[in-house]
Amino acid sequence: MAYDIRMAKLINGDTVMGKWDAEGTKLTDVAVIQTVPTQQGVQMMLLPFGYPFENEFGGEIKGEHIIYEYKKFPEELKTKYLEATSNLTLSAPGGLGGLKNLAGAGGGLGLIKK
Repeated sequence: MAYDIRMAKLINGDTVMGKWDAEGTKLTDVAVIQTVPTQQGVQMMLLPFGYPFENEFGGEIKGEHIIYEYKKFPEELKTKYLEATSNLTLSAPGGLGGLKNLAGAGGGLGLIKK
């Protein structure tokens, strides 16, 4: 199932990501995005919206509380969100290229050689 992942700014100033529920006009499994200054610049951190009282991604925010929706945001951020909410590690596009060598040097179609 493909999710419609959206990043938005709320009326209170928080920047959040979530799965858009078009039927209910709301974001679900909401994560807040916090920026953390480092010596190399700024890093982004995804936390459950209810953190520190909730450690699971959940909850929902009605669309009426959104004042801005980002049209473009890094694909890597979307991938990190999906990994955090699903407890799965996702491969980057083209990241499965090394699988062709799993059968060994003479492998390929999985035929048994005599």
